[in-house]
Amino acid sequence: MPNMRLDKNPMPSQPADERKRNFNEVALGYTKEQAMDEAARCLNCKNKPCVGGCPVRIYIPEFLEKVKEGEFEEAYKIISRTSSLPAVCGRVCPQETQCEQKCVRGIKGEPVAIGRLERFVADYHNKQGEKLEPVEGGKHKVAVVGSGPAGLSCAATLAKLGYKVTVFEALHKAGGVLVYGIPEFRLPKSIVEKEIDGLAELGVDIETDTVIGKTLTIDELFEDGYEAVFIGSGAGLPRFMGIPGENLKGVYSANEYLTRINLMKAFKEDGTTPVMHSKKVAVVGGGNVAMDAARCAMRMGAEHVYIVYRRSENELPARKEEVEHAKEEGIEFKLLNNPTAILSDDNGNVRAMTCVEMELGEPDASGRRRPVEKKGSEFDLDVDCVIIAIGTSPNPLIKSTTEGLDTETWGGIKTFGEGGQTSREGVFAGGDAVTGAATVILAMGAGRDAAAAIDKYIKEKSEQ
Repeated sequence: MPNMRLDKNPMPSQPADERKRNFNEVALGYTKEQAMDEAARCLNCKNKPCVGGCPVRIYIPEFLEKVKEGEFEEAYKIISRTSSLPAVCGRVCPQETQCEQKCVRGIKGEPVAIGRLERFVADYHNKQGEKLEPVEGGKHKVAVVGSGPAGLSCAATLAKLGYKVTVFEALHKAGGVLVYGIPEFRLPKSIVEKEIDGLAELGVDIETDTVIGKTLTIDELFEDGYEAVFIGSGAGLPRFMGIPGENLKGVYSANEYLTRINLMKAFKEDGTTPVMHSKKVAVVGGGNVAMDAARCAMRMGAEHVYIVYRRSENELPARKEEVEHAKEEGIEFKLLNNPTAILSDDNGNVRAMTCVEMELGEPDASGRRRPVEKKGSEFDLDVDCVIIAIGTSPNPLIKSTTEGLDTETWGGIKTFGEGGQTSREGVFAGGDAVTGAATVILAMGAGRDAAAAIDKYIKEKSEQ
């Protein structure tokens, strides 16, 4: 298959014709020899710009030096000082716009493949590395709401500082968006489970099937003796376009579609979770979630899968790697098109989607050129399933059951300062619940920063 980078050590991958009909991981990982060779490309720059590009400030040149020497477990220990989910981040972080973008090697060639090396080191540790040493929990209790990347990062950091941490997860399985949102072929769930097992080794308790705001409230957590609460409940409320036909059979939010496939295992032959096995699927949106939904639809047996996006390819918010993988797998891109209605057959099923062509005008508030409708350019796209992937918002449940918790007009929790302090004393928040849907690594950085703020808050309160 064509390689997305003109680098010395391309990532071994499944061929596109094979992988587009299975849910096995696409990228196969480096060998020891490839990893050591790639790590040797690091120049160990004096100012370490790559570290500045990492939201959790991994000591990148230090871990690369250990990889170069073949000291893979030592490299893992260095990464683990600041990152609690290295096997996850090595797979799904947009390194090309973060640490690798700052790599000096990238000025006249390809940057060092930092993400691939992080993945290699984490996978090596998970197969044969040492177990984490549990930290004896102190007398201070902290509650973490949500077991996605923000919550897991906060919990791990607090546990290492000696706190008794309990994570409350609404679903029956821990992992948040890592298990319900990201497909198996990008992030195997065994990897997520292994990372969560590491939390248990640190002494963190995880309570599943517990909906904060319904099973328990934030106030009841304080009554139960928790001295601080971190809200990392994500942004799982899907947005729709408000066009005719969105209530037809065969219309999904990307959240529902991906949850059925990823968390509920609808992709398995013996799976009991119902999901449509459509032949012609339109996915509306251009982010990573849209790519995930489209690639899942192809693997579920669709003959034609379309990405319908109202801007051009230059404005696609998805990672370039995900776009290239989607193209290789036969996903068709209907760019500069926008849906205006979803059409029904006689039985209330989707039969087509009406779209209008767009052209780009002046930049809007996001800095991207604003799409403008071309008059008289309507056409019908023949599809039997539509998946809406235009974004999500935080669930309003916690806001509606927590007096004094201020939120933005669009639903995000308001925070003050770097540590995620909210308008309620002792309540901190971070990740998608604050920012809206963003990246795994940004959520992890917010969780880690909140853990430091919680540690400071509890210590200062104890001294009073």
